[in-house]
Amino acid sequence: MTVIPDSIKDKYELVVGLEVHVQLSTASKIFSTDSAGFGAGPNENISPISLGLPGTLPRLNKKVVEYAIKLGLATNCGINMHNHFDRKHYFYADLPKGFQTTQDSEPICKEGYLDIQTANQAKSRIRIHRIHMEDDAGKSMHDQDDSDSLIDLNRAGVPLLEVVSEPDIRSAAEAAAYLNEIRKLVKYLDICDGNMEEGSIRCDANISVRLKGAKEYGNRCEVKNLNSMRNLQRAIEHEFVRQVGILEAGGHVEQNTLNFDAETGTTSPLRRKEMANDYRYFPEPDLQPLVLNEEYINEIAASIPELPAQKINRYTAEFGLSEYDADSIASDKDTAAYFETFATYNTNFKSGVNWINGAVRSWLNDNGKSIADFSVKPAALSDLITLIDNGSINNSVAAQKVFPEMIANPELPAMYTAKALGVLIDTSSDELSSIIDEVLGSYPDKVKEYQNGKKGVLGLFMGDIMKKSKGKINPQVANKLVVEKLENRS
Repeated sequence: MTVIPDSIKDKYELVVGLEVHVQLSTASKIFSTDSAGFGAGPNENISPISLGLPGTLPRLNKKVVEYAIKLGLATNCGINMHNHFDRKHYFYADLPKGFQTTQDSEPICKEGYLDIQTANQAKSRIRIHRIHMEDDAGKSMHDQDDSDSLIDLNRAGVPLLEVVSEPDIRSAAEAAAYLNEIRKLVKYLDICDGNMEEGSIRCDANISVRLKGAKEYGNRCEVKNLNSMRNLQRAIEHEFVRQVGILEAGGHVEQNTLNFDAETGTTSPLRRKEMANDYRYFPEPDLQPLVLNEEYINEIAASIPELPAQKINRYTAEFGLSEYDADSIASDKDTAAYFETFATYNTNFKSGVNWINGAVRSWLNDNGKSIADFSVKPAALSDLITLIDNGSINNSVAAQKVFPEMIANPELPAMYTAKALGVLIDTSSDELSSIIDEVLGSYPDKVKEYQNGKKGVLGLFMGDIMKKSKGKINPQVANKLVVEKLENRS
Protein backbone atom coordinates (compact mmCIF):
# COMPACT_ATOMS: atom_id res chain seq x y z
CA MET A 1 0.00 0.00 0.00
CA THR A 2 1.21 3.52 -0.81
CA VAL A 3 2.82 5.33 2.11
CA ILE A 4 1.47 8.86 2.50
CA PRO A 5 3.55 11.47 4.37
CA ASP A 6 2.04 12.92 7.54
CA SER A 7 2.18 16.37 5.95
CA ILE A 8 -0.32 15.16 3.33
CA LYS A 9 -2.53 13.23 5.78
CA ASP A 10 -2.71 16.28 8.05
CA LYS A 11 -4.60 18.13 5.30
CA TYR A 12 -7.56 15.78 5.67
CA GLU A 13 -10.16 15.04 8.29
CA LEU A 14 -11.50 11.56 8.95
CA VAL A 15 -15.29 11.24 9.25
CA VAL A 16 -16.80 8.02 10.63
CA GLY A 17 -20.27 6.89 11.58
CA LEU A 18 -20.90 3.45 13.05
CA GLU A 19 -23.80 1.04 12.72
CA VAL A 20 -23.56 -1.32 15.69
CA HIS A 21 -25.66 -4.49 15.62
CA VAL A 22 -26.47 -5.79 19.09
CA GLN A 23 -27.76 -9.36 19.25
CA LEU A 24 -30.20 -9.56 22.14
CA SER A 25 -30.05 -12.25 24.84
CA THR A 26 -33.65 -13.34 24.55
CA ALA A 27 -34.67 -16.99 24.84
CA SER A 28 -36.58 -16.92 21.55
CA LYS A 29 -36.38 -15.08 18.25
CA ILE A 30 -37.95 -11.73 17.54
CA PHE A 31 -41.01 -12.96 15.60
CA SER A 32 -41.24 -16.67 16.51
CA THR A 33 -40.80 -19.08 19.41
CA ASP A 34 -37.70 -20.67 17.87
CA SER A 35 -34.69 -20.73 20.20
CA ALA A 36 -32.30 -17.81 19.83
CA GLY A 37 -29.51 -19.69 21.63
CA PHE A 38 -25.97 -19.90 20.29
CA GLY A 39 -24.16 -23.16 19.57
CA ALA A 40 -26.86 -25.47 18.20
CA GLY A 41 -26.17 -27.72 15.22
CA PRO A 42 -26.73 -26.21 11.77
CA ASN A 43 -30.38 -25.43 10.99
CA GLU A 44 -31.73 -26.86 14.26
CA ASN A 45 -33.36 -23.64 15.56
CA ILE A 46 -35.67 -22.97 12.62
CA SER A 47 -39.35 -23.25 11.77
CA PRO A 48 -41.70 -22.14 8.98
CA ILE A 49 -42.10 -18.77 10.73
CA SER A 50 -38.38 -17.93 11.02
CA LEU A 51 -37.95 -19.09 7.43
CA GLY A 52 -40.79 -16.79 6.34
CA LEU A 53 -42.65 -19.51 4.45
CA PRO A 54 -45.91 -18.52 2.73
CA GLY A 55 -48.93 -18.44 5.03
CA THR A 56 -46.94 -17.89 8.24
CA LEU A 57 -47.46 -14.85 10.46
CA PRO A 58 -44.88 -13.19 12.73
CA ARG A 59 -45.60 -12.11 16.31
CA LEU A 60 -43.43 -9.53 18.10
CA ASN A 61 -41.41 -10.67 21.12
CA LYS A 62 -42.26 -8.24 23.97
CA LYS A 63 -38.86 -8.70 25.59
CA VAL A 64 -37.20 -7.22 22.49
CA VAL A 65 -39.22 -4.03 22.94
CA GLU A 66 -38.22 -3.83 26.61
CA TYR A 67 -34.55 -4.28 25.76
CA ALA A 68 -34.71 -1.66 23.02
CA ILE A 69 -36.20 0.89 25.42
CA LYS A 70 -33.55 0.08 28.04
CA LEU A 71 -30.74 0.76 25.59
CA GLY A 72 -32.48 3.88 24.32
CA LEU A 73 -32.78 5.33 27.81
CA ALA A 74 -29.19 4.37 28.65
CA THR A 75 -27.98 6.25 25.54
CA ASN A 76 -30.04 9.37 26.27
CA CYS A 77 -32.44 8.76 23.37
CA GLY A 78 -36.01 9.86 23.01
CA ILE A 79 -38.48 6.96 22.88
CA ASN A 80 -40.90 6.90 19.96
CA MET A 81 -44.38 6.11 21.28
CA HIS A 82 -45.76 5.14 17.85
CA ASN A 83 -43.75 2.44 16.06
CA HIS A 84 -44.23 0.26 13.06
CA PHE A 85 -42.13 -2.27 11.19
CA ASP A 86 -41.04 -2.21 7.57
CA ARG A 87 -39.81 -4.66 4.99
CA LYS A 88 -36.31 -4.03 3.65
CA HIS A 89 -35.93 -6.00 0.43
CA TYR A 90 -32.72 -7.56 -0.78
CA PHE A 91 -31.73 -11.03 -1.87
CA TYR A 92 -29.11 -13.11 -0.14
CA ALA A 93 -29.05 -16.88 0.17
CA ASP A 94 -29.05 -16.58 3.97
CA LEU A 95 -32.18 -14.38 4.01
CA PRO A 96 -34.90 -16.92 3.16
CA LYS A 97 -37.81 -14.43 3.29
CA GLY A 98 -36.22 -12.22 0.65
CA PHE A 99 -36.60 -9.22 2.97
CA GLN A 100 -35.54 -8.14 6.44
CA THR A 101 -38.16 -7.04 8.95
CA THR A 102 -36.83 -3.79 10.38
CA GLN A 103 -37.86 -0.22 11.26
CA ASP A 104 -37.31 2.48 8.68
CA SER A 105 -39.37 5.65 9.15
CA GLU A 106 -40.35 5.16 12.82
CA PRO A 107 -37.51 3.67 14.89
CA ILE A 108 -38.15 2.98 18.56
CA CYS A 109 -35.32 5.28 19.78
CA LYS A 110 -33.87 8.43 18.28
CA GLU A 111 -31.65 11.47 18.89
CA GLY A 112 -29.47 10.30 21.75
CA TYR A 113 -25.78 10.51 22.56
CA LEU A 114 -22.89 8.80 24.31
CA ASP A 115 -19.99 10.54 26.04
CA ILE A 116 -16.75 8.65 25.47
CA GLN A 117 -13.15 8.86 26.59
CA THR A 118 -10.21 7.50 24.60
CA ALA A 119 -7.09 5.88 26.04
CA ASN A 120 -5.29 9.24 26.12
CA GLN A 121 -8.15 10.64 28.27
CA ALA A 122 -9.57 12.79 25.44
CA LYS A 123 -13.34 13.16 25.83
CA SER A 124 -15.99 13.66 23.17
CA ARG A 125 -19.71 13.28 22.63
CA ILE A 126 -20.99 11.03 19.84
CA ARG A 127 -24.59 11.65 18.80
CA ILE A 128 -26.84 8.68 18.15
CA HIS A 129 -29.18 9.11 15.19
CA ARG A 130 -31.45 6.15 15.94
CA ILE A 131 -31.83 2.69 17.45
CA HIS A 132 -34.20 0.30 15.72
CA MET A 133 -35.37 -3.31 16.10
CA GLU A 134 -34.92 -5.90 13.36
CA ASP A 135 -34.32 -9.59 12.71
CA ASP A 136 -30.98 -11.08 11.78
CA ALA A 137 -30.21 -13.06 8.64
CA GLY A 138 -28.68 -16.54 8.58
CA LYS A 139 -25.03 -17.32 8.03
CA SER A 140 -23.31 -18.23 4.76
CA MET A 141 -20.16 -20.34 4.99
CA HIS A 142 -17.88 -20.32 1.98
CA ASP A 143 -14.93 -22.26 3.41
CA GLN A 144 -16.61 -25.52 4.48
CA ASP A 145 -16.89 -27.16 1.06
CA ASP A 146 -14.73 -27.06 -2.04
CA SER A 147 -17.57 -26.47 -4.49
CA ASP A 148 -20.60 -25.21 -2.53
CA SER A 149 -21.49 -22.50 -0.05
CA LEU A 150 -23.32 -23.82 3.02
CA ILE A 151 -26.16 -22.03 4.79
CA ASP A 152 -26.96 -22.17 8.51
CA LEU A 153 -30.29 -20.45 9.20
CA ASN A 154 -30.21 -20.74 13.00
CA ARG A 155 -29.45 -17.02 13.23
CA ALA A 156 -32.34 -16.05 10.93
CA GLY A 157 -34.89 -14.24 13.07
CA VAL A 158 -32.59 -13.68 16.06
CA PRO A 159 -33.43 -10.22 17.48
CA LEU A 160 -31.10 -7.31 16.79
CA LEU A 161 -30.91 -3.70 17.82
CA GLU A 162 -29.09 -1.51 15.34
CA VAL A 163 -27.47 1.55 16.91
CA VAL A 164 -26.75 4.15 14.23
CA SER A 165 -24.46 7.02 15.16
CA GLU A 166 -24.17 10.39 13.50
CA PRO A 167 -20.88 10.90 11.57
CA ASP A 168 -19.25 12.47 14.65
CA ILE A 169 -16.26 10.15 15.03
CA ARG A 170 -12.93 11.66 14.02
CA SER A 171 -10.36 8.96 14.80
CA ALA A 172 -9.98 5.20 14.98
CA ALA A 173 -9.41 5.53 18.74
CA GLU A 174 -12.74 7.34 19.14
CA ALA A 175 -14.50 4.63 17.13
CA ALA A 176 -13.10 1.90 19.38
CA ALA A 177 -13.99 3.85 22.54
CA TYR A 178 -17.56 4.36 21.30
CA LEU A 179 -17.99 0.68 20.41
CA ASN A 180 -16.53 -0.33 23.77
CA GLU A 181 -18.96 2.01 25.57
CA ILE A 182 -21.93 0.37 23.82
CA ARG A 183 -20.53 -3.05 24.71
CA LYS A 184 -20.26 -2.05 28.38
CA LEU A 185 -23.81 -0.70 28.41
CA VAL A 186 -25.47 -3.77 26.89
CA LYS A 187 -23.67 -6.01 29.37
CA TYR A 188 -24.68 -3.80 32.31
CA LEU A 189 -28.27 -3.82 31.08
CA ASP A 190 -28.21 -7.63 30.69
CA ILE A 191 -29.59 -7.40 27.18
CA CYS A 192 -26.57 -8.86 25.35
CA ASP A 193 -23.55 -10.91 26.42
CA GLY A 194 -21.22 -8.58 24.47
CA ASN A 195 -19.28 -11.50 22.98
CA MET A 196 -17.86 -10.09 19.76
CA GLU A 197 -16.10 -13.35 18.86
CA GLU A 198 -19.49 -15.11 18.66
CA GLY A 199 -21.04 -12.22 16.73
CA SER A 200 -23.17 -10.88 19.59
CA ILE A 201 -21.95 -7.41 18.64
CA ARG A 202 -21.00 -6.59 15.06
CA CYS A 203 -20.14 -3.26 13.59
CA ASP A 204 -20.31 -1.61 10.15
CA ALA A 205 -18.20 1.51 9.70
CA ASN A 206 -19.13 4.29 7.26
CA ILE A 207 -15.83 6.00 6.48
CA SER A 208 -15.04 9.12 4.47
CA VAL A 209 -12.44 11.87 4.35
CA ARG A 210 -12.59 15.56 3.56
CA LEU A 211 -10.21 18.50 3.57
CA LYS A 212 -9.98 20.10 7.00
CA GLY A 213 -12.39 23.00 7.21
CA ALA A 214 -14.67 21.65 4.49
CA LYS A 215 -18.39 21.51 5.31
CA GLU A 216 -19.44 18.87 2.78
CA TYR A 217 -18.85 15.21 3.53
CA GLY A 218 -16.84 13.10 1.12
CA ASN A 219 -18.16 9.92 -0.50
CA ARG A 220 -18.35 7.24 2.17
CA CYS A 221 -17.46 3.58 2.02
CA GLU A 222 -19.09 1.09 4.35
CA VAL A 223 -16.85 -1.62 5.81
CA LYS A 224 -19.05 -4.54 6.87
CA ASN A 225 -19.06 -6.94 9.83
CA LEU A 226 -16.13 -5.80 11.94
CA ASN A 227 -16.06 -8.09 14.97
CA SER A 228 -13.34 -6.66 17.23
CA MET A 229 -12.12 -3.28 18.47
CA ARG A 230 -8.75 -3.90 16.88
CA ASN A 231 -10.17 -4.75 13.45
CA LEU A 232 -12.43 -1.70 13.61
CA GLN A 233 -9.41 0.53 14.22
CA ARG A 234 -7.32 -1.18 11.55
CA ALA A 235 -10.09 -0.90 8.96
CA ILE A 236 -10.58 2.81 9.65
CA GLU A 237 -6.86 3.55 9.56
CA HIS A 238 -6.49 1.64 6.28
CA GLU A 239 -9.47 3.35 4.66
CA PHE A 240 -8.27 6.82 5.69
CA VAL A 241 -4.92 6.27 3.99
CA ARG A 242 -6.52 4.61 0.95
CA GLN A 243 -9.06 7.39 0.39
CA VAL A 244 -6.53 10.18 0.95
CA GLY A 245 -4.26 8.50 -1.59
CA ILE A 246 -7.06 8.42 -4.17
CA LEU A 247 -7.93 12.09 -3.66
CA GLU A 248 -4.29 13.19 -3.71
CA ALA A 249 -3.86 11.37 -7.04
CA GLY A 250 -6.79 13.34 -8.47
CA GLY A 251 -9.16 10.38 -8.30
CA HIS A 252 -12.72 9.92 -7.04
CA VAL A 253 -13.70 7.73 -4.07
CA GLU A 254 -16.38 5.29 -5.19
CA GLN A 255 -19.22 4.78 -2.73
CA ASN A 256 -18.86 1.03 -2.18
CA THR A 257 -19.56 -1.61 0.43
CA LEU A 258 -16.26 -3.17 1.48
CA ASN A 259 -14.96 -6.29 3.17
CA PHE A 260 -12.07 -6.12 5.64
CA ASP A 261 -9.38 -8.81 5.52
CA ALA A 262 -8.02 -9.24 9.05
CA GLU A 263 -4.91 -11.08 7.80
CA THR A 264 -3.73 -8.36 5.41
CA GLY A 265 -5.34 -5.36 7.14
CA THR A 266 -6.84 -4.22 3.82
CA THR A 267 -10.31 -3.66 2.38
CA SER A 268 -11.80 -4.91 -0.88
CA PRO A 269 -15.13 -4.22 -2.66
CA LEU A 270 -18.12 -6.46 -1.92
CA ARG A 271 -20.68 -4.56 -3.96
CA ARG A 272 -21.71 -1.08 -4.96
CA LYS A 273 -23.11 0.78 -1.95
CA GLU A 274 -26.88 0.49 -1.71
CA MET A 275 -29.02 3.57 -1.01
CA ALA A 276 -32.32 3.58 0.87
CA ASN A 277 -34.41 3.46 -2.31
CA ASP A 278 -32.57 0.32 -3.42
CA TYR A 279 -34.20 -1.58 -0.59
CA ARG A 280 -37.79 -0.70 -1.59
CA TYR A 281 -38.95 -0.18 1.98
CA PHE A 282 -42.66 -0.45 2.68
CA PRO A 283 -44.68 -1.00 5.89
CA GLU A 284 -44.79 -4.59 7.15
CA PRO A 285 -48.43 -5.69 6.60
CA ASP A 286 -48.29 -8.68 8.96
CA LEU A 287 -47.34 -6.78 12.14
CA GLN A 288 -49.59 -4.31 13.91
CA PRO A 289 -48.24 -0.86 14.83
CA LEU A 290 -46.60 -0.77 18.25
CA VAL A 291 -48.01 1.90 20.58
CA LEU A 292 -46.23 2.59 23.88
CA ASN A 293 -47.27 4.66 26.91
CA GLU A 294 -45.47 6.62 29.62
CA GLU A 295 -46.32 4.14 32.38
CA TYR A 296 -44.61 1.31 30.51
CA ILE A 297 -41.54 3.47 29.79
CA ASN A 298 -41.30 4.51 33.45
CA GLU A 299 -41.48 0.88 34.62
CA ILE A 300 -38.56 -0.01 32.36
CA ALA A 301 -36.60 3.09 33.42
CA ALA A 302 -36.98 2.06 37.08
CA SER A 303 -35.43 -1.33 36.31
CA ILE A 304 -32.21 0.09 34.81
CA PRO A 305 -29.22 -0.47 37.14
CA GLU A 306 -26.52 2.06 37.96
CA LEU A 307 -24.53 2.42 34.73
CA PRO A 308 -20.75 2.80 34.26
CA ALA A 309 -20.70 6.61 34.02
CA GLN A 310 -22.75 6.87 37.23
CA LYS A 311 -20.48 4.39 38.99
CA ILE A 312 -17.39 6.36 37.97
CA ASN A 313 -18.85 9.54 39.47
CA ARG A 314 -19.76 7.70 42.68
CA TYR A 315 -16.41 5.95 43.00
CA THR A 316 -14.48 9.21 42.68
CA ALA A 317 -16.74 10.95 45.22
CA GLU A 318 -17.34 8.11 47.70
CA PHE A 319 -14.06 6.19 47.55
CA GLY A 320 -11.66 8.94 46.48
CA LEU A 321 -10.51 7.02 43.42
CA SER A 322 -8.99 8.74 40.42
CA GLU A 323 -11.17 8.84 37.34
CA TYR A 324 -8.80 6.39 35.68
CA ASP A 325 -9.04 3.86 38.52
CA ALA A 326 -12.81 4.31 38.79
CA ASP A 327 -13.20 3.64 35.07
CA SER A 328 -10.99 0.54 35.22
CA ILE A 329 -13.30 -0.96 37.85
CA ALA A 330 -16.64 0.27 36.49
CA SER A 331 -15.94 -0.91 32.93
CA ASP A 332 -17.06 -4.45 33.83
CA LYS A 333 -20.20 -5.16 35.85
CA ASP A 334 -18.81 -8.21 37.66
CA THR A 335 -15.57 -6.41 38.52
CA ALA A 336 -17.56 -3.49 39.90
CA ALA A 337 -19.66 -5.85 42.03
CA TYR A 338 -16.50 -7.53 43.38
CA PHE A 339 -14.93 -4.17 44.26
CA GLU A 340 -18.07 -2.85 45.92
CA THR A 341 -18.27 -5.93 48.13
CA PHE A 342 -14.56 -5.51 48.96
CA ALA A 343 -15.28 -1.90 49.97
CA THR A 344 -17.71 -3.10 52.64
CA TYR A 345 -14.80 -4.91 54.36
CA ASN A 346 -11.84 -2.59 53.80
CA THR A 347 -11.33 1.17 53.46
CA ASN A 348 -8.00 0.89 51.62
CA PHE A 349 -9.86 1.35 48.34
CA LYS A 350 -6.77 2.22 46.30
CA SER A 351 -5.00 -0.97 47.34
CA GLY A 352 -8.13 -2.95 46.48
CA VAL A 353 -8.16 -1.44 42.98
CA ASN A 354 -4.46 -2.17 42.52
CA TRP A 355 -4.89 -5.81 43.50
CA ILE A 356 -7.99 -6.28 41.34
CA ASN A 357 -6.33 -4.67 38.30
CA GLY A 358 -3.01 -6.40 39.00
CA ALA A 359 -2.68 -9.87 40.51
CA VAL A 360 -6.37 -10.77 40.31
CA ARG A 361 -6.89 -9.72 36.69
CA SER A 362 -3.60 -11.30 35.62
CA TRP A 363 -4.60 -14.67 37.10
CA LEU A 364 -8.09 -14.48 35.59
CA ASN A 365 -6.69 -13.69 32.13
CA ASP A 366 -4.10 -16.47 32.34
CA ASN A 367 -6.73 -19.00 33.35
CA GLY A 368 -9.62 -17.83 31.18
CA LYS A 369 -11.83 -17.17 34.21
CA SER A 370 -14.38 -14.51 35.13
CA ILE A 371 -14.10 -12.57 38.36
CA ALA A 372 -17.67 -13.68 39.12
CA ASP A 373 -16.29 -17.23 39.53
CA PHE A 374 -13.04 -16.24 41.27
CA SER A 375 -12.26 -18.47 44.26
CA VAL A 376 -10.76 -15.68 46.41
CA LYS A 377 -13.78 -13.73 47.57
CA PRO A 378 -13.70 -9.98 48.34
CA ALA A 379 -13.58 -10.56 52.12
CA ALA A 380 -10.52 -12.81 51.75
CA LEU A 381 -8.75 -10.25 49.54
CA SER A 382 -9.51 -7.63 52.20
CA ASP A 383 -7.88 -9.84 54.86
CA LEU A 384 -4.78 -10.23 52.70
CA ILE A 385 -4.48 -6.47 52.19
CA THR A 386 -4.96 -5.92 55.94
CA LEU A 387 -1.99 -8.22 56.62
CA ILE A 388 0.10 -6.05 54.30
CA ASP A 389 -1.15 -2.79 55.79
CA ASN A 390 -0.45 -3.82 59.39
CA GLY A 391 3.05 -4.99 58.53
CA SER A 392 2.45 -8.72 58.98
CA ILE A 393 3.67 -9.53 55.45
CA ASN A 394 5.21 -7.48 52.67
CA ASN A 395 3.55 -6.89 49.33
CA SER A 396 5.85 -9.04 47.20
CA VAL A 397 5.50 -12.05 49.50
CA ALA A 398 1.73 -11.54 49.55
CA ALA A 399 1.58 -11.56 45.73
CA GLN A 400 4.11 -14.31 45.05
CA LYS A 401 3.42 -16.77 47.88
CA VAL A 402 0.28 -16.10 49.90
CA PHE A 403 -2.07 -15.11 47.05
CA PRO A 404 -1.46 -18.25 44.90
CA GLU A 405 -1.98 -20.43 47.97
CA MET A 406 -5.25 -18.64 48.73
CA ILE A 407 -6.46 -19.36 45.20
CA ALA A 408 -5.66 -23.04 45.66
CA ASN A 409 -7.22 -23.18 49.16
CA PRO A 410 -9.84 -20.41 49.30
CA GLU A 411 -11.48 -21.85 52.41
CA LEU A 412 -8.39 -21.04 54.54
CA PRO A 413 -8.04 -17.55 56.12
CA ALA A 414 -5.22 -15.33 54.84
CA MET A 415 -3.52 -15.25 58.26
CA TYR A 416 -3.58 -19.05 58.52
CA THR A 417 -2.10 -19.35 55.02
CA ALA A 418 0.67 -16.84 55.80
CA LYS A 419 1.54 -18.69 59.02
CA ALA A 420 1.55 -22.07 57.29
CA LEU A 421 3.93 -20.71 54.65
CA GLY A 422 6.17 -19.22 57.34
CA VAL A 423 6.17 -15.76 55.78
CA LEU A 424 4.86 -13.62 58.64
CA ILE A 425 7.25 -10.73 59.24
CA ASP A 426 9.56 -11.11 62.23
CA THR A 427 9.19 -7.96 64.29
CA SER A 428 12.27 -8.74 66.39
CA SER A 429 14.55 -5.72 65.98
CA ASP A 430 17.53 -7.67 67.37
CA GLU A 431 17.37 -10.31 64.64
CA LEU A 432 16.88 -7.67 61.96
CA SER A 433 19.80 -5.64 63.31
CA SER A 434 21.99 -8.74 63.24
CA ILE A 435 21.10 -9.46 59.60
CA ILE A 436 21.84 -5.86 58.59
CA ASP A 437 25.23 -5.92 60.35
CA GLU A 438 26.10 -9.18 58.58
CA VAL A 439 25.19 -7.75 55.14
CA LEU A 440 27.04 -4.43 55.67
CA GLY A 441 30.07 -6.32 56.92
CA SER A 442 30.14 -8.25 53.64
CA TYR A 443 30.48 -5.08 51.57
CA PRO A 444 33.03 -2.73 53.21
CA ASP A 445 33.89 -1.11 49.88
CA LYS A 446 30.22 -0.47 49.08
CA VAL A 447 29.66 1.00 52.54
CA LYS A 448 32.43 3.52 51.82
CA GLU A 449 30.87 4.31 48.44
CA TYR A 450 27.57 5.04 50.16
CA GLN A 451 29.27 7.27 52.73
CA ASN A 452 30.99 9.10 49.85
CA GLY A 453 27.62 9.96 48.35
CA LYS A 454 26.80 6.95 46.12
CA LYS A 455 23.35 6.31 47.58
CA GLY A 456 22.37 3.86 44.82
CA VAL A 457 24.19 1.01 46.57
CA LEU A 458 21.41 0.99 49.17
CA GLY A 459 19.47 -1.28 46.81
CA LEU A 460 22.27 -3.84 46.91
CA PHE A 461 22.16 -3.96 50.71
CA MET A 462 18.37 -4.23 50.81
CA GLY A 463 18.36 -7.03 48.24
CA ASP A 464 20.71 -9.14 50.36
CA ILE A 465 18.83 -8.32 53.56
CA MET A 466 15.54 -9.46 52.03
CA LYS A 467 17.16 -12.69 50.82
CA LYS A 468 18.70 -13.52 54.18
CA SER A 469 15.44 -12.79 56.00
CA LYS A 470 13.48 -14.77 53.35
CA GLY A 471 11.14 -11.82 53.00
CA LYS A 472 10.02 -12.06 56.62
CA ILE A 473 10.79 -8.44 57.47
CA ASN A 474 9.13 -5.12 56.84
CA PRO A 475 11.05 -3.46 53.97
CA GLN A 476 10.26 0.06 55.21
CA VAL A 477 11.51 -0.68 58.73
CA ALA A 478 14.60 -2.43 57.38
CA ASN A 479 15.38 0.42 54.97
CA LYS A 480 15.19 2.98 57.78
CA LEU A 481 17.46 0.91 60.03
CA VAL A 482 20.03 0.33 57.23
CA VAL A 483 20.25 4.08 56.57
CA GLU A 484 20.69 4.78 60.30
CA LYS A 485 23.50 2.22 60.56
CA LEU A 486 25.23 3.54 57.43
CA GLU A 487 25.05 7.13 58.63
CA ASN A 488 26.52 6.19 62.04
CA ARG A 489 29.12 3.75 60.72
CA SER A 490 32.72 4.97 60.94
